[in-house]
Amino acid sequence: MTGLIQDGFLESILPKTLAWASEQAKKGLAAGRALTPAELDDARQVGVSAPEKIRLSLVDEVPIPDDPQLRDVAIRTGMLTHDIAGLALGYAIFITPRHLSRRLLTHECRHVHQYEVAGSIDQFMREYLRQIMTFGYLTAPLEIDATQHELV
Repeated sequence: MTGLIQDGFLESILPKTLAWASEQAKKGLAAGRALTPAELDDARQVGVSAPEKIRLSLVDEVPIPDDPQLRDVAIRTGMLTHDIAGLALGYAIFITPRHLSRRLLTHECRHVHQYEVAGSIDQFMREYLRQIMTFGYLTAPLEIDATQHELV
C-alpha cells in the first residue's frame, strides 16, 4: 500500500473520496435517529464532545462508493466491503441491524471523536486514508484506537 502514497495515488482519489463521504454523511444525518440516553452516555465515555449531534442509521447495507475506482480501493485496503457492519462519517453512523451492539456502536462513536479532533470529515479522511494505505486497515492507528475504546 505504501507505493500508493508515494506515487500520488492518495491525492488523486481524495477529491472523489471526500465528496462521497460528505454526501453519505448528509444522508445519514437526515435519515438517522438520535442516540438513546444510554448510547449518549457511552458516546461521552469514549470521548465524543457533542454526542447529541450523532445520528444512527440502521441500514440493510453500509454505504460503499458506486465509483468503481473508489470502491476498488476501499475493498482492496479492507476498509469497506459488502459485509461491513458499521461506518462513521462525521456525526453520521451507519450500522446494520444484525450487528448493532454496544461494542460496535462505541467503536463507531470513537471514530466520531476522531472526526471531532480532526476538525472536519475532510481532515479526518485525509489522515485515515493515509494510515490505511500505509499500515493496512487492521493496524492503522485510528482503527487500533477505536478498537481499544470499545465498550462491551
